[in-house]
Amino acid sequence: MAEMIALGLMSGTSMDGIDLAVLVTDGENLVRRGPSMAVAYEAAFRRRIETALTTARQIDRREERPGGLLTLEREITERHAAAVERFLAGPASGWKPEIVGFHGQTVLHRPERALTVQLGDGALLARRTGLAIAYDMRAEDMRHGGQGAPLIPAYHAALAASLPPPHGGRFPVAFVNVGGIANVTFVPKAGPPVAFDTGPGNALIDQWVAREGGIPFDEEGMIASEGAVVSSVVGRYLDNPFFSRAAPKSLDRGDFTLDHATGLELADGARTLARVSAEAIARAVDHLPAKPELWVVSGGGRKNPHILADLQAIVAPATVVRAEEAGLDGDAMEAEAWAYLAVRAVKGLPLTFPTTTGCRKAVSGGVLAGP
Repeated sequence: MAEMIALGLMSGTSMDGIDLAVLVTDGENLVRRGPSMAVAYEAAFRRRIETALTTARQIDRREERPGGLLTLEREITERHAAAVERFLAGPASGWKPEIVGFHGQTVLHRPERALTVQLGDGALLARRTGLAIAYDMRAEDMRHGGQGAPLIPAYHAALAASLPPPHGGRFPVAFVNVGGIANVTFVPKAGPPVAFDTGPGNALIDQWVAREGGIPFDEEGMIASEGAVVSSVVGRYLDNPFFSRAAPKSLDRGDFTLDHATGLELADGARTLARVSAEAIARAVDHLPAKPELWVVSGGGRKNPHILADLQAIVAPATVVRAEEAGLDGDAMEAEAWAYLAVRAVKGLPLTFPTTTGCRKAVSGGVLAGP
């Protein structure tokens, strides 16, 4: 199939900003990665999004925008438009996207109610950028009975087929994205991928150090390096019935709280919650067809050495590597995936599968908006 130039936009559950990336892809096996860029949200705007998570609990229909969410949605969209303009005038100068994959900012994700809400106006973004936009892909999956997440296994499968040595050809491979929520994609040598959310990623750690230390995140696990794992707290988190639930399954950012960690010292809490993330990821094996030979970790959590070291210790003798060690970009992978999915949406190729989201059949497309 014909190649297309696509731009992907991701603002994830860590709520730290907008990631942008361009690809040349046919929406199948051909993937040529282009430049990428991140645009951070300032602290005050991030706090507004955090407040919106509480406001969004009032929503019963995904088009509802109570308590200022409509204004926030417009601002998020305008920030994406400004980021696209800056990106195409700077790092991606000379690239002319034919389609843009727009994720928006998730403020509510309740698969048991077939309800997912991403703030972001695709039609407005199309007008502001003059580009064609594909959006609301999660909602389309839910419309067909799926969980609406994870949504990037098709891209992971394409990457697995082209990993360079020494990791290329090692199957099964698990791609783990550690954002606010962590998720895994299991890619076998043959057959469809299997995917689901594994549990907390960075969200609890970020919330903990913000509440107890007044800082937004534990950079490179420096706070955790001064602490110790409190096993009883880890155990209480892992007693959550989510971990024994069969896949596919997905989470809202608010499904896990800091309640079990209350009373810990700052460093002990950061270290303990890093172990929780690693244990949760490792427990994915209980719901996979086989044990992965290789684990490729992307997202902000790959920069926390405690998560990676704990995961490696648990899944040995399998190998755990950061995305960069596998020739990939762990910061840009989700934005790249949204570019890839946008091309698949345009071409009517499946974005999600029964083995990844629990949808009734393979689902193609989202909503398309022209400039």
